[in-house]
Amino acid sequence: MSFSSLGLLDALVNTANELGYQTPTAIQQKAIPIVLQGRDLLAAAQTGTGKTAAFTLPLLHKLSSEGPAVGSNQVRCLILVPTRELAEQVLSSVQTYGRQLPLTSYAVYGGVSINPQILKLRQGIDVLVATPGRLADLHRQNAVRFDKVQLLVLDEADRMLDLGFALELAEILADLPRKRQSLLFSATFSDEIRTLANKRLNNPLTVEVSPRNTAAQTVKQWLIPVDKKRKAELLLHLLAQRPNTQLLVFVKTRKGTEHVGQLLREAGLKCDTIHGDKPQPARTRALQAFRDEALQVLVATDVAARGLDIPDLPLVINHDLPTVAEDYIHRIGRSGRAGSQGEAISLVCADEVEQLAAIEQLLKQTLPRQEEPNFSPAHRVPLTQDGIVQAKPKTKKPKHNTNDSMISAAARLGTWFGESPKPARAGRSKANAAKKPSTAKNKPKR
Repeated sequence: MSFSSLGLLDALVNTANELGYQTPTAIQQKAIPIVLQGRDLLAAAQTGTGKTAAFTLPLLHKLSSEGPAVGSNQVRCLILVPTRELAEQVLSSVQTYGRQLPLTSYAVYGGVSINPQILKLRQGIDVLVATPGRLADLHRQNAVRFDKVQLLVLDEADRMLDLGFALELAEILADLPRKRQSLLFSATFSDEIRTLANKRLNNPLTVEVSPRNTAAQTVKQWLIPVDKKRKAELLLHLLAQRPNTQLLVFVKTRKGTEHVGQLLREAGLKCDTIHGDKPQPARTRALQAFRDEALQVLVATDVAARGLDIPDLPLVINHDLPTVAEDYIHRIGRSGRAGSQGEAISLVCADEVEQLAAIEQLLKQTLPRQEEPNFSPAHRVPLTQDGIVQAKPKTKKPKHNTNDSMISAAARLGTWFGESPKPARAGRSKANAAKKPSTAKNKPKR
């Protein structure tokens, strides 16, 4: 099957061919005809499957073929996304695919001044990519009007709900024209997503091109057990083994991201960071430098886990496991995109065994372990199987146990379950207490 066989405009087919896209991916083959028919769509697609083109190409086709010219402060197509980085990426795709079409496009998001966005919207925009929070602010200020919206896309809808945009989404969707075409793309079909689709979509067709919550099959996954305090040291060791490899490192916290980034820079590596506390212009520059291969390492929180398209990224390292198991899938999905081979390594300490079990339960597989020489952890990471932490086998207690041996056994069990044994109480033991002489004869007579 070719793009021309899907019924797209010649200008879009020519652009796809110039970009080297010969055969549509599975999600594109299924979604594009549905969108061109004017039907609402509920789609689940694994990250890296060409999802953005699956809605961008048919939307550009429809906007070029039908509908009036856009007026001041008006928008014809709304694409809502969860993060600023994804907004810029989707805008780039819209502009790339539509470069032979006379359509205008723009992106609005928080973290930057709202005034230039207000000025730009006065000109009217055919395709507006937006994060829910900033779009709601602009609408409240009458800087953008929804009365001419023909097409709506909710991209990474599950992530928007995870990030707490439910109220802003409800506010925006309530003001949109009822007569419109709506497309909802999500990595998962959770109960919340199905509820949202039932309320906001009109008898949608459902497309699912991969099993629910599955990791990319093109990514080799494994973990290295290590003590928490030696994670940064192990990371430097792994990078020394891969001197020319570009990679993305995920860290759980913003403070931790800056700490790891500073260590890598001090080691002489070209490295930058992106996280929620960093100004948007700095985040954009760091991401672009990484795409241009001016940086070897990009250290990020989960703000970068979704939607970032970095071609041919060979390696992702989880310095910390994510708190939410689904985020692991999106993290490692930055590698192994569009059929290329990738690798994902997780540095796991004993404190993270519960997160590891949740991830493995979601994946329905046990991740292989490989200890790195000289980095064997003093605090062993308990084994997991089928998403369950395997408890240490219990040993039968001897019939005659001394007090010392009981304390020792408790200490071993406490260590296994992550607890510290309580210190013995000062004073006589029970045995000694039993030998305490009676004081009855010393009691005063009545």
